[in-house]
Amino acid sequence: MKTYRVNDIFYSLQGEGHNTGRAAAFVRFAGCNLRCAFCDTSFDSFSEMSGEDIVAAIDGYGCRFVVLTGGEPTLQVDEDFVDLLHSHGFEVAMESNGTRPAPRNLDWLTVSPKSLPPTSSDQSGGCAPLFAGWQQQVNELKIVFTDEASLLQISSAIGLPLQPKEDREIFFYLQPCDTGDVHRNARITSACVTYIKQHPHWRLSLQTHKLIGIE
Repeated sequence: MKTYRVNDIFYSLQGEGHNTGRAAAFVRFAGCNLRCAFCDTSFDSFSEMSGEDIVAAIDGYGCRFVVLTGGEPTLQVDEDFVDLLHSHGFEVAMESNGTRPAPRNLDWLTVSPKSLPPTSSDQSGGCAPLFAGWQQQVNELKIVFTDEASLLQISSAIGLPLQPKEDREIFFYLQPCDTGDVHRNARITSACVTYIKQHPHWRLSLQTHKLIGIE
């Protein structure tokens, strides 16, 4: 029986992006192919669980919206697992860095491209390469905003603007980076708001779960 390395399972509200405020069962998968300085996930702690184990763990919440996150869930999640969740009546969303193909039977895909730290040979850094077909799958693009220069670098690397997915709107979100420094965070948020006012196809995403003190 196939098993998955699961970092955590919990019930909360979606705090970010288009589905902000929705009650959701979160399945956080361990492991990632990137290492972002602002990531809030432990990659070393996990339990081995079967698909049925995961369904049993979330089935009692009374909520049929599940968010598959990480880490990077595409390292483990396949279409069979999504089919299993569907067979139990779940609406399935995933949050991915976009560097790997996601299962095509998801109900919602959020892609959040990540900037890479500068190397010794190239102090400008860059953007982690996205897989070729990500534009055909994405419902929501969410970029962590630190400053306008880094946003323009990421936007250039991923080839914005995007085309709509199957005649549906793609939602564009900027999310101010949480640096752990309240004063720097305020400056980043102010710059993010200013940028969105100048480029109104973007929308603001706040980490509302942190603002109200929930998981």
